[in-house]
Amino acid sequence: MKIAKFEDIKSWQEARKLTARIYALTMDGQFARDFALRDQIRRSAISVMANIAEGFNRKTKKDFTNFLTIALASASETKSHLYIALDLGYIDQQVFDELYEHLSLISKLITGFIQYLLGHRDD
Repeated sequence: MKIAKFEDIKSWQEARKLTARIYALTMDGQFARDFALRDQIRRSAISVMANIAEGFNRKTKKDFTNFLTIALASASETKSHLYIALDLGYIDQQVFDELYEHLSLISKLITGFIQYLLGHRDD
């Protein structure tokens, strides 16, 4: 399948779902009142999808790969924030596991895309 726009990228689609889930999760209860953590986990989730989108419209595959690497780092940052949310009791183990696995899937998709781009020269 040819990717014509960033919305066609599977990792971006999954990051979009994850971001919506993070927003829903952080709208209520203690999580909503912990402004620092709430805002930081939202920003890191947003960064995953935003960097995939921004990188897509860069001029070279090298530039795109750099943005995908940033997206990958933001996925790891989001995982780290989940640990804090778990430790503070804002989420339970089941929610943590679901979100962590979703982030792992996104990371695998991004890593696969990076490997694909590195294996193909710019046109």
